[in-house]
Amino acid sequence: MATRLKSPRTIQRKNTHKENRPFQARIIETAPAPRLTRGQRIYARSRRVLEVLAALVLLVLTAPLWALTALGIKLTSRGPVIYTQMRIGRRGRPFVILKLRTMMDNCESLTGPRWCMPDDPRITWFGWFLRKSHLDELPQLINVLRGDMSLVGPRPERPEFVAELEQELPGYQGRHAVLPGITGLAQVQLPPDTDIDTVRRKLRYDLHYVRNFGFLMDLKLLACTVLRALGIPFAIAGRLLFVPGATTVEGPAHRTQSNAEMQTEERLAA
Repeated sequence: MATRLKSPRTIQRKNTHKENRPFQARIIETAPAPRLTRGQRIYARSRRVLEVLAALVLLVLTAPLWALTALGIKLTSRGPVIYTQMRIGRRGRPFVILKLRTMMDNCESLTGPRWCMPDDPRITWFGWFLRKSHLDELPQLINVLRGDMSLVGPRPERPEFVAELEQELPGYQGRHAVLPGITGLAQVQLPPDTDIDTVRRKLRYDLHYVRNFGFLMDLKLLACTVLRALGIPFAIAGRLLFVPGATTVEGPAHRTQSNAEMQTEERLAA
């Protein structure tokens, strides 16, 4: 896994000795002010109470899973059970995210920060199970209690990638208008990011959520997440719950991509 990361306060204090402005300060300054409706602003404040209660209940209910997964991690690989990593949250503010460790300890010491890849050799065999079942996300309930995250929202990105993504993808800062989430519109439909193109596609879903988020949208996405954890694919769950899919979110881009994929399959078949 990656090397141990310092707290946001420690990093910011060390950055003050550099000639350039601190990295965190640049992110906060360039992140746009939230452009939410009055109703969305009221809901964003009120859902905090509901999420704290929900996180407390879930922490109690999942306590046995914590014990079992911790034992599995310790028996299958060396290193700590909980993995910490710096992420960028609402309005560009950095925070430390908590996860159950799924990769080999200190795995980025030689390669540096990078996205996951298909059949990533850094992931342990037990880590694959945790990721497939999404049990590795359980500690983020603590992030919800701290106020760093919400149950639903765009997935928080690493600061090492945010600076580049803000330059490459217009509108990327808009996803910082709301708290990042454990699950979300993009998370229930798309695989993890692997390159700039996958991030570009996921950004459409994040911005669609920011423009339309509310109680009903969050409730649908939470229900969809539960169904997905039970093995029901989004193609079924999303249709049952009327969750916006690729046709709604991506529009012409999705149809163009689908047509291109069909043409490729036809050429291969011929």
